[in-house]
Amino acid sequence: MISRIDLRGDALPEGGALRDLLPRAEFDVEAALEKVRPICEAVHHRGDAALIEYAETFDGVILDQVRVPAAALTRALAELDSEVRAALEESIRRARIVHRAQRRKDHTTQVVPGGTVTEKWVPVDRVGLYAPGGRSVYPSSVIMNVVPAQEAGVPSIALASPAQKEFGGLPHPTILAACALLGVDEVYAVGGATAVAMFAYGTESCPAANMVTGPGNIWVAAAKRYFTGRIGIDAEAGPTEIAILADATADPVHVAADLISQAEHDPLAAAVLVTDSEELAAAVERELGPQVAATKHVEDRIKPALAGRQSAIVLVSGLDDGLKVVDAYGAEHLEIQTADASDVAARVRNAGAIFVGPWAPVSLGDYAAGSNHVLPTGGCACHSSGLSVQSFLRGIHIVDYTRDALAEVTHHVVTLADAEDLPAHGAAMKARFGWKVPGQ
Repeated sequence: MISRIDLRGDALPEGGALRDLLPRAEFDVEAALEKVRPICEAVHHRGDAALIEYAETFDGVILDQVRVPAAALTRALAELDSEVRAALEESIRRARIVHRAQRRKDHTTQVVPGGTVTEKWVPVDRVGLYAPGGRSVYPSSVIMNVVPAQEAGVPSIALASPAQKEFGGLPHPTILAACALLGVDEVYAVGGATAVAMFAYGTESCPAANMVTGPGNIWVAAAKRYFTGRIGIDAEAGPTEIAILADATADPVHVAADLISQAEHDPLAAAVLVTDSEELAAAVERELGPQVAATKHVEDRIKPALAGRQSAIVLVSGLDDGLKVVDAYGAEHLEIQTADASDVAARVRNAGAIFVGPWAPVSLGDYAAGSNHVLPTGGCACHSSGLSVQSFLRGIHIVDYTRDALAEVTHHVVTLADAEDLPAHGAAMKARFGWKVPGQ
C-alpha cells in the first residue's frame, strides 16, 4: 500500500541531492499555465459574461449573476446544523486569539539626533480570498483566510467559492454560513482560475483586488502564477502533505491514522513517515490496511495517495538523520512523535507547521488549534511561511530628518553617489545647502 525508501547505512547526501531522494508529487504548474491563460484573458475582456460561461462549462450551472445574494448568506446561517455552528464558532474564536497576537506595531528608530526612520504597517486595501469546493467542502479554509485578513485590518474582503449544481448554483451552504459568521457579505459563486482572474482584473460585479490568497487545485496555482506581479499572492499551493518523524516510542495506530488523514484529501496528497525504527515501520504498514478499509474515499483518494510516488516510509539510521531528511523535505505539516518530542521539534528548521507529540495531530491544526492551515507545500517551507496577519500587511519606511541631521551625513551621501557614478544623487544633496551643483 505504501513504499519504502531505505536511507540507512551510508552518510546522507546534502542539499538538493538529499531532496531528490525523497518522495514528491508531480505538480506541473507551468504546463497548467498555458491552459489557464485563455481563461484569464476571457475574464479580462468579457468580465461577468465569461464568469457565467465558465460556471456552466466547469460547474454545470447556469447563473444569472455571480455575486451571492445577501439573503442566501442569511438563510445558510439560519439553516446551519447547531453542532457545526458551534464548532465553527470555536474555530473562529481560537484563530482570533492566535492571529490577533501577530499584529505588528509601528516602530520609530532614532538613527541620529534629528533623524528617524519609522516602520509603519499598513494592510492591503482589498483582498480576494478563495475557498475550494471540489472533492470536499472547506469552511475551515474560509476561517483560515478571513480571520488573519480581518485582524490585519484589511478594509475590503471578498470571497469566492465554486458554484454547486446541487445547491442551485450557489457555493456550498456551509461555506456561506461560515462567511456569515465572520461578517463577510461579499461572496461570489466563482471557482478555480476564473476566481483568481476575477479578483486580478475586476469585473462589472467584482472590483479588482490587490491580493489573492487561499488553497486550491493546480488551476488555481497556475492562475496565481499568471498574475504574479499584478496582484500579491500567498503561495502556489500544491497537494497537501504530512511528514511524521517518529521513533520506537510512537504509537503505530496514531501514525497510521494521521497518514490516512491527509491521504483522504486528494490522490496526489503526500503521506511520509520518517523513522529509525524498523519495528515501527512494520507496525504502521500492518495498521494501514484495516484503518483504510474502515474509512471513506478509499479507492478514489486514499489508496492512490498512499501508493503514489509522493508517499513512502523513509528508514534512517537515527533521529539526527531523520531531522536532516525532514528539513530537506520541508513538509507542509510535520508531526514529531518521538521521545522528548519538544526538544526534537525545536531542532527542526523547515516546516509549514510543526505538531509536537501524540496529542497534537495535524487534524487539530486543520480546524481548532488556533494556528493557520494555509501552509507552504512542495518543499516551499524551506523559504516561505504559512498565511498569517503579516501576509496582509506592508511595511512602509517613513524617513524624517532635520536640516542639521541631513547636513551631518551629506558628505557621505555625495561620496557614495560619486562612487556609483550617479552625480545627480549628490547634486540633490548639495542643492539644499548652497553647494555648487552642475549647471550653476
